[in-house]
Amino acid sequence: MLLLVDLDGTVWRGRAAVPGVPELLTERAAAGDVVVYVTNNSTRHRADYMPRLAAIGAPADISRIVTSARATAVHLASLEPRVDRVLAVGTPGLVAELREVGLTVFPAGEVADTITDGALRVAAAGDPQAVVVGLDRGFDYGRLAVASACIRAGALFLATNRDPVFPTEYGFVPGAGSIVAAVEVASGVAPVSIGKPGPLLLEVAADAVGLPLDGAVVIGDSLQTDIPAAHAAGVASVLLLTGVTTVEHLDELPASQHPTAVARDAAELRAVLARLAG
Repeated sequence: MLLLVDLDGTVWRGRAAVPGVPELLTERAAAGDVVVYVTNNSTRHRADYMPRLAAIGAPADISRIVTSARATAVHLASLEPRVDRVLAVGTPGLVAELREVGLTVFPAGEVADTITDGALRVAAAGDPQAVVVGLDRGFDYGRLAVASACIRAGALFLATNRDPVFPTEYGFVPGAGSIVAAVEVASGVAPVSIGKPGPLLLEVAADAVGLPLDGAVVIGDSLQTDIPAAHAAGVASVLLLTGVTTVEHLDELPASQHPTAVARDAAELRAVLARLAG
């Protein structure tokens, strides 16, 4: 089977591995399953995940890690007519992923720091054909002005994901979706969103390993992103109750929005995957 596995809340919680999950994924990979990690996080390059996965004993292969940044880069590189120049609102990890597929990238922060005349914003940004917006902890008025001006001038608008917030050990903090919303309001244009709950991230992940998506199983902890993405892609899903979702949350949803199966922990997930494989 092709297993499309979320990271935060599924493979690990904060700094600690979810008990038993890394070992189970290693077991499934040894049995012939293809494990691909799919995460809405757009701040890191895929290589940044390798040491952490290896440290907890999970199968790790850079070609089988698909972040929303990577999926956005691959999607842009596949477009016709070809996109060459991109303005990026985001982290160095996002910029690196975009450059890795051959795109010329202008970081919005660098552009905003060099201009004083609003009329010059689009030219100073390299006349981009696309604007990519992800989580950017340095986001400010200048970056908002540059991004929205380029979109109003005709650049495509892509969001790595639209997660409004994300959890930290200190509570919830603004996510990429909060920044995307600001650019959307300022530009008057709605973006194409690559990350979950849409299907594009999953499609890129399946393509990355050359397998059909229709036989995949999505494993995740979120009823807002992981399970809806599986529904959007028309594939099976397993809700793992090790992260943000409880049984009570599930009970509040109509049956049509439920996952294929639910697992409380790694032991139950093992049994579910054995049943789905059989």
